[in-house]
Amino acid sequence: MKAIGYKTPSPISAPESLIDIELPKPTPEGRDILVEVKAVSVNPVDYKVRSSTPPADGVEWKVIGWDAAGVVSAVGSEVTSFKPGDEVWYAGSITRPGANAEFHLVDERIVGRKPSKLGWADAAALPLTTLTAWEAFFDRLDVKRTVPGAAPAILIIGGAGGVGSIAIQIARQFTDLTVIATASRPETQEFVKSLGAHHVVDHSKPLAVEIAALGIGAPAFVFSTTQTAKHVDDIAELIAPQGRFCFIDDPSGLEVMKFKRKAVSMHHELMFTRSIYGTPDMEEQGKILNEVAIAVDNGRIRSTASQWLGAINAENLKKAHAQLESGSTIGKVVLEDFA
Repeated sequence: MKAIGYKTPSPISAPESLIDIELPKPTPEGRDILVEVKAVSVNPVDYKVRSSTPPADGVEWKVIGWDAAGVVSAVGSEVTSFKPGDEVWYAGSITRPGANAEFHLVDERIVGRKPSKLGWADAAALPLTTLTAWEAFFDRLDVKRTVPGAAPAILIIGGAGGVGSIAIQIARQFTDLTVIATASRPETQEFVKSLGAHHVVDHSKPLAVEIAALGIGAPAFVFSTTQTAKHVDDIAELIAPQGRFCFIDDPSGLEVMKFKRKAVSMHHELMFTRSIYGTPDMEEQGKILNEVAIAVDNGRIRSTASQWLGAINAENLKKAHAQLESGSTIGKVVLEDFA
């Protein structure tokens, strides 16, 4: 089968950073399903792994990619939820070979049924970011539980990015919170408004001042998707006492003591945790994707795909990685079909 991989972690400009290769078609066992991949999208985790992580010992190639939509080709002997021919979407596991391949093995518990009203590329844009935002809101921040005296609002830092753009929609459609999103360019500000943000503030300016100017009070929740270290002082100032703060990036030197006086709880969301550790509630990811698929088909959630780069091959994946590494991407970058 066709696949894209690498032997040595490299910058995306290196010729060997991503290479078109041929690999044996895998066979599903146990609870695995074999998916014929129709489309993929690219996330920051892709370029972080590509630039830092070599293939496992004894393995020649490392294949990455953690967002896919496709058709079930075969199932393992213990699979109960899917059969060949089913259309699915999922984000996979970071501890296993990725979805930048014609056929991909994935545990059925972290797979959902693809929204029927989305094409392959539009569907592939959503799983990883959807799971990240959903888990951040309902498993980490527990947004259904109020914070006494706080404004019933959530600040989403990085509203135009992959996670931010679906987070705005989930917050609007599945909570009663006032949604404040950050964006600094005219085009990104219009984008987050179109997704349903009640307020848009500029993260190139001091966020605490920007939030105070809204006149709604201190928000109960802050969800930071990017540049958390840059904004940490403002977050500590603007969040309500006893508020809850979740971040998904990797801020170096984060000073947690800034939040002690307000008794703010801090949470780090990683949507791979359930699959890495095989947690007893691993199947929740399949349930989340199924619930969001219904919302998509009902017109409540839209795809965040914004750039289509053509077929799934090394040349186009290199373009996608370079685009994400530029830090200027709006929504998600997608690729469809192998060529």
